[in-house]
Amino acid sequence: MKIVLEDILKGKSRIALGGHIRPDGDCVGSCLGLYMYLKEQYPGISTDVYLETIPEAYRIIRCTDEVKTAVTEGDAYDLFICLDCGDVKRLGFSEPLFEQAKETLCVDHHISNGAFADHNYIVPDASSTSELVFTLLDREKISKRTAEALYMGIAHDTGVFQYSCTSPETMEIAAALMRKGIDGNEIIDKSYYEKTYVQNQILGRALLESMLILDKRCIVSVVREKEMEFFQAAPSDLEGIVSQLRQTKGVEVAMFLHELSPQKFKVSLRSKGKVDVSRIAAYFGGGGHVRAAGVTMKGSSYDVINNISGQILHQLDHSKEENVREGEPADQEHSSEEE
Repeated sequence: MKIVLEDILKGKSRIALGGHIRPDGDCVGSCLGLYMYLKEQYPGISTDVYLETIPEAYRIIRCTDEVKTAVTEGDAYDLFICLDCGDVKRLGFSEPLFEQAKETLCVDHHISNGAFADHNYIVPDASSTSELVFTLLDREKISKRTAEALYMGIAHDTGVFQYSCTSPETMEIAAALMRKGIDGNEIIDKSYYEKTYVQNQILGRALLESMLILDKRCIVSVVREKEMEFFQAAPSDLEGIVSQLRQTKGVEVAMFLHELSPQKFKVSLRSKGKVDVSRIAAYFGGGGHVRAAGVTMKGSSYDVINNISGQILHQLDHSKEENVREGEPADQEHSSEEE
């Protein structure tokens, strides 16, 4: 259901914004974009934004220094707006603020979102939450700095406008943001393509140690705590590794494991189309999109890989059976893009 932002804001004096743990480009872009718009257009409303530490690459966006990374005792809000978060638990440290708020709104594009807020604007087909935020705003009142944030968010969740979630409407919105005078090329170069030396090192390690399984239809790589310590890498330095793995020729699914603590892994999944990784992630308590999803699992890396690969194999075999029934060669490759 489409939300009218002005109606939601009526009578509100204090608003908080929050996004998911380990914020990515879309999370940062949608949160900061809406934050700056509210500060500019509704100066009578006190607005705060809560996020975990923002990766350095996203600090190209203005007002990142105003983000709150901890909850102060006594904080209470008339409205909490949850952005790019498919589950209330994914809010992390800001979850109590959501629970205590007098009213809540969720803006999201994850197919696994169960509509957990008082008001929900959830569009699984949208390219990004930043795109949805744009549709809530008065485009004539969008400032250059708000446009920069939303453009970054859209660019990141579309793989720089390459993934299948990039619709004609997505491109039209990107064009409208560019007309605000932003430097789209710089935003993409600085926040998406540019990598630090450490990021290149850990990427190289992940690629070198990767392995093909399931008749070379799935590629897997694991980065452990000791390797993170050796390279002095942060979780944000792992951004983009799973997408690079997915580019491997002949592979249908990429699986990347990042060890959070002993026997606990954050698993990122990417698909080229034949496998719905959101179903697999949801099966193990995670979520996401059809072609991009994630989950946190406990156990040895071998247990995690075996459990997930079993679900991948089930879908691949089912897809092969359907192709045979329809008269299509079972092993034919299809050009597909990532969500």
